[in-house]
Amino acid sequence: MSFPKKPGGKALDVLQTLPRITLANLRPEPGAKKPNQRRGRGQHGGNRSGRGHKGERQRGTRPRLGFEGGQTPFYLAIPKYGYNEGHSRRPQYQPLSLKRLQYLIDLGRVDPTQPIDLTQLVNARGVTVQPLKRDYGVQLVDEGADIFAAKINIEVQRASEGAIAAIERNGGVITTSFYDPISLGILIKPVPFFLRGQPIPKRMLPGEDMVPYYTAAANRGYLADPEKIQQARLALAQKYGYILPDISKDELYHMLSMRKDVRQIFFGLAPGWVVNMPEKKILKPTDEKLLKYYSS
Repeated sequence: MSFPKKPGGKALDVLQTLPRITLANLRPEPGAKKPNQRRGRGQHGGNRSGRGHKGERQRGTRPRLGFEGGQTPFYLAIPKYGYNEGHSRRPQYQPLSLKRLQYLIDLGRVDPTQPIDLTQLVNARGVTVQPLKRDYGVQLVDEGADIFAAKINIEVQRASEGAIAAIERNGGVITTSFYDPISLGILIKPVPFFLRGQPIPKRMLPGEDMVPYYTAAANRGYLADPEKIQQARLALAQKYGYILPDISKDELYHMLSMRKDVRQIFFGLAPGWVVNMPEKKILKPTDEKLLKYYSS
């Protein structure tokens, strides 16, 4: 006659036969502890102490930081003033040619019927901007000006005279504007910023050394007088020998006339607004102090 076994009976028997656990019979798992490596005892356990063979590294007589073996070190070879002054703080602009821009438009990566800024150019993989490496935006160059045929409203940070003439010859509009590093990082990666749920900040104004460039009508600066910009457009058309199209009669006049505010970062989104990505809503401030702070 067989009797049913109790559940857990075998484990209970093992516990009853094992000795009581005390500090005297505790042992680590096999392989958990390894003996320390003996160093500096010659043939009896390591004859180099882990420092390699000979030289400064073994003997601990390394030279001071900045010593280059006797030759003139870097910090003495580079002049303090002149051409290299402020080289570590000099802003950089990634080049974007008109040939590359026309290629992006032909592929459909960039929509010419909408205003183009740095967000569209980065999303289209036309340029790579890294604010942490002193990149302050994009410089539009005139390579491919003879084949550029798109009518666009584009905003860049720098532009050559040939690139400005090529865009305006086709009836387009170009604006050069400044973005501080924080605004630039938000502009090139807007989705991660929107997911944080923070209000859109105000764009900072350029420094004293950049104000002359962005207030000049010849550079199509965003701080320049609109009347002087129109005069500069006519003067550039006479210089390059083309007839300046009248954009006021164009069917895309509304798109071509769109411009950002001085403190604005995105087209259609004002500073102080909060973009709620999960609920797909835009929250606008109503407090008078906030409206006064975020107003241009």
